[in-house]
Amino acid sequence: MRRWSIPVLDLFGIHFRVHFSFPLMFCLVWILETGHGPHVGLRSLALVGMVMFSVILHELGHALMASRHGIHVRTVVLLPIAGISLLDEQAQRDMDARCEILIALAGPLVNLVLALLIVASSLIFHPQSHMFAFPWLTPFDLPRSFLWAQLFVGALNLLPAYPLDGGRILRALLAANGDRVTATRRAVSIGQFFSFGLFLLGGAVFLGSNSNNLWIMMAGVFLFLAAQLEDRSMILQAVLERVSVADVMSTEFATLSPADTLADALRRPTEPPQEEFPVVRGTDMVGVISRQQMAASFTEDGDGYVQSAMSREYLVAAPQESLAAVLRRIGRTGLAMIPVVENDYLVGVVTFQNLMRKLTALSLRRTARKQEPTGAHAAQQ
Repeated sequence: MRRWSIPVLDLFGIHFRVHFSFPLMFCLVWILETGHGPHVGLRSLALVGMVMFSVILHELGHALMASRHGIHVRTVVLLPIAGISLLDEQAQRDMDARCEILIALAGPLVNLVLALLIVASSLIFHPQSHMFAFPWLTPFDLPRSFLWAQLFVGALNLLPAYPLDGGRILRALLAANGDRVTATRRAVSIGQFFSFGLFLLGGAVFLGSNSNNLWIMMAGVFLFLAAQLEDRSMILQAVLERVSVADVMSTEFATLSPADTLADALRRPTEPPQEEFPVVRGTDMVGVISRQQMAASFTEDGDGYVQSAMSREYLVAAPQESLAAVLRRIGRTGLAMIPVVENDYLVGVVTFQNLMRKLTALSLRRTARKQEPTGAHAAQQ
């Protein structure tokens, strides 16, 4: 998700990121409307901004309802049809179907209520506004487009197509037996069916009709992209739940003493290269420190002891814990290293630096084990 999105704003403690599909939508609208009037580029940008604003309001509705149930939304990736929320995963796993359904309904409700307010205001203050004329979404009538952006985002999200809100409600009902991964995969499949249906529906009438059909086609494309993002995220989560810390932790690592000087610690070579260090006094771990911390302290205060620059607050993991649980812990705390402790002894560390190398080696070993029976059987023949 981070690879295909950029940060835009922080609002109420939520990090909003814009998916690359928003610039793609702007280009499509601009190309479609080129030659239809002056300032088409600015008007197209304003139209796309209205859609983005509608999606942000939609996601704030979700976040408010989630907060009422004790669930914090950390990040939202904005797509033109909806947002993909990254929730506190422990709380997300613990919430029941009723809670998930209420959170899912809150987003469309915000858009539909706002749409009703816009219609009521136009009927009272400007009855000649033609809010329901064609085309619904156009750069050349922005007040009308603002109404239909709300209706577009709100109504579309009620479709039973994951990861839209209707699909999340469907997933909650399918997961009543407790198998959330299987329920998500089924809901994603239904979502992909709807995405192709929307694309074909818009394409079937696109050539002989107005630009409204382009929005239907784009909705299908963006729904497919959103479904793929959620599907990959769920698959990765399921894989990480099956990998234990013992499978990926590094047992070859250097430690520092609180009595080491910063200059000596910075000069000390490590093999393999190591950026974060546990700080150990005797057999007791008393802190963690990184080369960056040591360099910053050395630059600001001159040479001193590791004890003065180390972090005394740190989290530990057990070898039998799942990698998913440890990664959630790293994500919440921002720590770059998690020490692994067994029976009060430091037995390993998990860092982002060595994680990909360990996961790649683990994948190769498991692939080799799966191929061994086939190879042995062929050799016997």
